[in-house]
Amino acid sequence: MSDAGYDHAAVERRWQEAWDDEDAYRTPDDVEDPTYVLGMYPYPSGKLHMGHVRNYTITDAYARYRRMQGEEVLHPMGWDAFGLPAENAAKERDTNPRDWTFDCIDTMREQMTAMGFGYDWEREIATCTPEYYQWNQWLFSRFHDEGLVERRDAEVNWCPHCETVLADEQVEGEAELCWRCDTPVEQRELEQWFLRITEYADELLEAIDDLEGWPNSVRQMQRNWIGRQYGTELDFDISGHGSVTAFTTRVDTIYGATFFALAPDHPISEAVAAEDDDVRHFIEEEADPEGDEPNGVATDLTATNPATGEEIPVYVADFVLSDVGTGALMAVPGHDERDHAFAQKMDEKIVPVIAPEPDEGEEPESPDVSEAAFTDDGVLVNSSEYDGLESETARERLTADIESAEEATQYQLRDWGISRQRYWGTPIPVIHCHDDCGAVMVPDEDLPVELPEFINTTGNPLDAADEWKQTTCPDCGGDATRETDTMDTFVDSSWYPLRFVSPDLEDAPFDLEQANDWLPVDQYVGGIEHAVMHLLYSRFFTKVLADHEGLAHREPFTNLLAQGMVQLEGEKMSKSKGNVVSPQRIVEEYGADTARLFMMQAAQPERDFDWSEEGVRSTYAYLSRLTEMVADITADEPDGEDDAVASYVRAEIDATVAIASAEYDELTFNRALRETQDLTRTLRQYAAYTDPHAETYRRGLLAVVRLLAPVAPHLAEELWEDLGQDGLVVDAEWPAAEIDREHVTKRRQLVQNTREDIRDIVDVAGIEDPEAIEVVVAPEWKYDALEIAIESDADNLIGELMQESHIREQGDAAASYGQDLQAEREALSTTLDSEAEHATLESAAWLIEREFDAPVSVVHAVEVPESVHKNAEPGRPAIEIED
Repeated sequence: MSDAGYDHAAVERRWQEAWDDEDAYRTPDDVEDPTYVLGMYPYPSGKLHMGHVRNYTITDAYARYRRMQGEEVLHPMGWDAFGLPAENAAKERDTNPRDWTFDCIDTMREQMTAMGFGYDWEREIATCTPEYYQWNQWLFSRFHDEGLVERRDAEVNWCPHCETVLADEQVEGEAELCWRCDTPVEQRELEQWFLRITEYADELLEAIDDLEGWPNSVRQMQRNWIGRQYGTELDFDISGHGSVTAFTTRVDTIYGATFFALAPDHPISEAVAAEDDDVRHFIEEEADPEGDEPNGVATDLTATNPATGEEIPVYVADFVLSDVGTGALMAVPGHDERDHAFAQKMDEKIVPVIAPEPDEGEEPESPDVSEAAFTDDGVLVNSSEYDGLESETARERLTADIESAEEATQYQLRDWGISRQRYWGTPIPVIHCHDDCGAVMVPDEDLPVELPEFINTTGNPLDAADEWKQTTCPDCGGDATRETDTMDTFVDSSWYPLRFVSPDLEDAPFDLEQANDWLPVDQYVGGIEHAVMHLLYSRFFTKVLADHEGLAHREPFTNLLAQGMVQLEGEKMSKSKGNVVSPQRIVEEYGADTARLFMMQAAQPERDFDWSEEGVRSTYAYLSRLTEMVADITADEPDGEDDAVASYVRAEIDATVAIASAEYDELTFNRALRETQDLTRTLRQYAAYTDPHAETYRRGLLAVVRLLAPVAPHLAEELWEDLGQDGLVVDAEWPAAEIDREHVTKRRQLVQNTREDIRDIVDVAGIEDPEAIEVVVAPEWKYDALEIAIESDADNLIGELMQESHIREQGDAAASYGQDLQAEREALSTTLDSEAEHATLESAAWLIEREFDAPVSVVHAVEVPESVHKNAEPGRPAIEIED
């Protein structure tokens, strides 16, 4: 121990070596059903940042807690090692992505070890190794066998800077920027490989309700992304172009359809543009689907409303999207805000056909839609024979009556385009035969299709790998060419939790029997930015593997925690803003335990919090004080009495253990740590007030050490040993306590309120040096009156109280207290009973004595005159201070 604090570097180095020597975090294969704790594995970018540290401290603390609860724990780590950033970094440095990636992995692994993260490193995986990505290829083939892979031309999101395709989920913001480089994304027509996730759209949506351990925000984001809508498809005849199918969720408004709109890339729009300069100019120069206002251009076409037979004008409009619905829609400006704005701009008719539900016996009255659309359901008007029908009934009738109409379900979710025109990814295991075989799957026995040597070139380096590309067809033996697209890296992460179960298995992606025992992941932790992409794809993969490979579960993660960001002065840390705090510097100056403890106590895991150097220093000071406390007791064992003060401290130890344990269960680490630090403070006050009872004081320190062990594991090991305990604290039994939490809350509130009342009296009365303090517990009848008031629903509470003779006998005092109870009736709550209140205050009197340096007596009301106890109430004793 130095003047500056404890020697954190020596402590952490020593216990990291001890854990390694003991193989403390290894999970044997013969464990039946371990608690599976997993953080979203990182992309190896070179160094850990504070977001990493927070994420992995959460999982590490929870894994350690569960281990100390006596559970077998699986807590592995791996690397999301493929991806464009490594390829770009390699190009910039004229090296290859593999060397760059593994250098970064080595650096980050060392930093994780320095942070004390308790991983089973024997299960480490890196997705860029052939041993891993051969199973991406194997799974691709299985998906293909089951009809879940398709190759087709498609309009795709293209990043011109990254020179690759992006999934919809990788296009960010209204400006539609690449998620990696912020370049505006373009649309291109390319032949692509797709995984048919839409085949599972209904189950992916409906099973969200069963994900009770997931944040509601994440579940809603997935619902919105899948975007299922029930409605009606029906045909509109377009002059000169045949019929076009439109989808609507509001067929009840069809009599109000006053124009028809087509997406700019609809085939009819493109055909019209070839002959109409205005339409061509709009499509090429003006159409802006992300614009603030709907925009469009008139055509010479008309559409026939299938319900009315009316000819209505056809527009090409940028608010109609080809990949939403059918790329064509009937526009009802009276009942849709966007259609209303467009109709006003184009001076089209606005006809109300839905009226608000009228009062019983009255006729519906058409709403005024001249200034705004009426968008609610209601009763049909101006709709011929359907007038008077409620919207829902009308939808059913119209769908049945219109010849071309039929019920339909539409989804926002689209099939997952996995083709990427880059080098550093899993080669898609397909061979294109030059003769008649077409696209042929690479046989399983020829997997993995390994990447060739990296060629630093523009575009897709695999296209430049001529020797690697040229091969023979597995079916006919003729000349063929390998597929040069690689897989989206989200394929890698869609099943990686399964690989941790059996990372060295050579003949299958995972051991099925073991996976069925060990999964799903019990607790998963990661950023909410992956709510749609990674989490949705993982759910899709799990369901496919359950259907076709014998996996016994259909969801990958039972519980999910989406941790908040680490900020500096209210802004997310980022290199571009120059506000990054280096974890390595914090570890060197204050130690890993300090960094971990500060992060975990600063806020609930789900919330953002501001990094504070002052907070870090304060945390280090706390750990140093705790080290001193342990050193003091080991140097000079206390020998105080087992008295009321010791009883109070024991009650606080039990309360802290019980409450902190419950908070650890809920992953509300900040509350658990606040309890632990409060207990440390109580123990320090105890030792400062009197020579503490040795057994009680030692028990308190041992409880603190174990409660801190999940978050500050190095120092906890050191102090555990200093306190004479055998073995590692990581293997120690979690402290136990059986308490009534409600009783603890009342007891603590009573003590807190009493101390605050004494402070107020001293301050208001200007008492500088109290001679004595008397605390008077309220008379028994007031406790009875309070209980009656809480349970009673009588209008006349005072009358009900006066029915009790022992209360009525109190005369004016009872009437006055009854009036108080009547006035505060809605806010009344139970308190400790009279005896428990007296015992609690008596055991806590030492805290008051220590604070005010005056003797304290706690008495019942019967022991003092009425003039003294008349103001005492349950939970709020009377206080007499002798000056």
